[in-house]
Amino acid sequence: MQFANQTSGNDFIILGLLDSAEANIPLFVVFLFIFLVTITGNVIILTVVTMDQSLQTPMYVLLSNLSFLEIWYTMTIVPKLLANLLMKSNNISFSGCITQLFFFVTFGATECYLLLVMAYDRYMAICKPLYYSSLMNPSTCLQLLSSSWVTGVLTGLIPALVISHLDFCDSRHVNHFFCDIPPLLQLSCGDIYLAEISIFILSFSVLLSCLLLTLVSYFFILVSILQIKSNSSRSRTFSTCGAHLAVVLIYYGTMIFMYVRPHSSYSNLNKFISVFYTVVTPGLNPIIYSLRNKEFKISVKKIAHRKLPSGFNRQTFLTQKNLSTIF
Repeated sequence: MQFANQTSGNDFIILGLLDSAEANIPLFVVFLFIFLVTITGNVIILTVVTMDQSLQTPMYVLLSNLSFLEIWYTMTIVPKLLANLLMKSNNISFSGCITQLFFFVTFGATECYLLLVMAYDRYMAICKPLYYSSLMNPSTCLQLLSSSWVTGVLTGLIPALVISHLDFCDSRHVNHFFCDIPPLLQLSCGDIYLAEISIFILSFSVLLSCLLLTLVSYFFILVSILQIKSNSSRSRTFSTCGAHLAVVLIYYGTMIFMYVRPHSSYSNLNKFISVFYTVVTPGLNPIIYSLRNKEFKISVKKIAHRKLPSGFNRQTFLTQKNLSTIF
């Protein structure tokens, strides 16, 4: 990728989340905790799905891909954020800034596509159970996953190329905690009309189309849930789908607020809104999608049982009561 008119001396300076240095340490502790929870939860999901053959189904294969994505999505933003909270020097090179932007958009767009595929998978399983095994076979699942990742990479390339060819003024202070599109557009001293329009159209088409199709899938899922005769089963299924839908709405709502509008209206409030889709939702996904799932918890128990040293009294150690306090 070529970056025109940029030298290593023209580094950007990341201003961070807050102007006050006194809040840096408390923020560091909070974000570090969320970061560790996010990485640990997603690594657990990847490990369990990989080790347990009973979880080699489309639902859990999609979920493991989402966990893999969340790990790298978080690694793109949070380590640099944590470093900036502790160090006085918040410089980032131009190439490093564009690279961070590329991976952020790529992983963010891929997550939209994966959430859509996961919603379609649940729609087929709940609303079309007789056709599920034939339509959501391993080949179809692989094609959907490949399409999500390839399309995500192509989506990330567009804003990275557009931003890299802008002319930037003397000010190199990025009013954000990472290299995002709106604050970089604000720093440009050239005509950004075409850049802003192209990014707006891309954001509009990706976010709103994925959100609309995801909501349609969940609408039919909720209709099917309401037809369940058992009150307990209906309540449990509704609770699970409701939690999934809540995470989807938080993610899409904050993303749409940030990108499907004129970037000239960017303000400091946007930095706090960005925390939701860069830091919070990656930590919620493993909890909502897996750690509340009964089948997944059974697999965790089986793997833990196999991995215990032979000297342990497994029957006593792995009681349902003990495990229920963990999960």
